[in-house]
Amino acid sequence: MRKRNLRDALFCVLLCLPALAAQQVAPTPALEGGRLLLSADPAHGPVIFTPAEFRALPHVAITVHNGHTNATETYSGIPLATLLVKVNAPLGNELRGEAMASYLVATGSDRYSVVLSLAEVDPSFHQGQVLVVDARDNQPLGNYGPFQLIVSDDKRPARWVHNLTSITLEHAR
Repeated sequence: MRKRNLRDALFCVLLCLPALAAQQVAPTPALEGGRLLLSADPAHGPVIFTPAEFRALPHVAITVHNGHTNATETYSGIPLATLLVKVNAPLGNELRGEAMASYLVATGSDRYSVVLSLAEVDPSFHQGQVLVVDARDNQPLGNYGPFQLIVSDDKRPARWVHNLTSITLEHAR
């Protein structure tokens, strides 16, 4: 009986394998033209940036070590806290009480997602910089863009999101 169950289970796996192999992971529905979507709770409408609109905003530059390339690179972009003001995120003196349970989900076109607490991106709480960048070493991001999330103080760039398509403000409660 036990051998039959194992045989049947193996048969089912082998039968389903071609169907599973044929499935492709579809990327997150990216906004046309490589736009970036910022969203918060339903009370605040989403904000969408095109690459041209993003380039027109005041940029800052940071130089960080990229563990993936084992090189020091200079990125140009906008502090995430600056962008979050556009969706009325509670930052600065407003970041207290229940707002301390707020977090951000940043997602790339390949569905790779990372989580940051809202306090991590608020310069009044955290010394490191979290930027949404559109240039590396004075060049467009190429295969990593048009937008990328950079977390400067992370020892490993595991929370750097390439081909960033969305950042969503959530609440843990």
